[in-house]
Amino acid sequence: PVLDTEDAWVSVEGPVSIVELALEQKRIHYPLVEHQFVLCTVLYAIMRLSLKGVKPLSLFDSKGKNAFFKDLTSIQLLPSGDMDPNVLSIRQQFLLKVVSAAVQTLCSSQTDKEVSEEEYFPFEKGKNWPTLAADLAQYLQISEDLVRRHYVCELYNYGMDHLGEE
Repeated sequence: PVLDTEDAWVSVEGPVSIVELALEQKRIHYPLVEHQFVLCTVLYAIMRLSLKGVKPLSLFDSKGKNAFFKDLTSIQLLPSGDMDPNVLSIRQQFLLKVVSAAVQTLCSSQTDKEVSEEEYFPFEKGKNWPTLAADLAQYLQISEDLVRRHYVCELYNYGMDHLGEE
């Protein structure tokens, strides 16, 4: 981009402006940033929902694991459309665990009449974990319908039929 500057600023001496520094930066490889985002979301879900026995890096193949340790400006080989069935199975189990833990947390917060969901998750106002799991399913190459069906089954299992019908 062309930056027009006023004549008064041309003679100013000092450090380089933030705009000039930003323009000198290398462009990032956006799919690599998305890949990092998926890992961050997985780690946050594990932490927030207290999921035990989940190994986050097992959700990625060797190309995906190697891409985590590269510079965001480098163009890396990311996982292709053909995935190992074992990795897909682990991903599916993880997403179903997230949905189950979210429904269990929701039920336990609703049985405690004094504690609302906003008080239970104060920094996550409006966060819907099952919807997040369905969105994450797209990135992890798992069927969204499978995650949504599991969500409905969990709602019925915990006696929340009115939400299951929705």
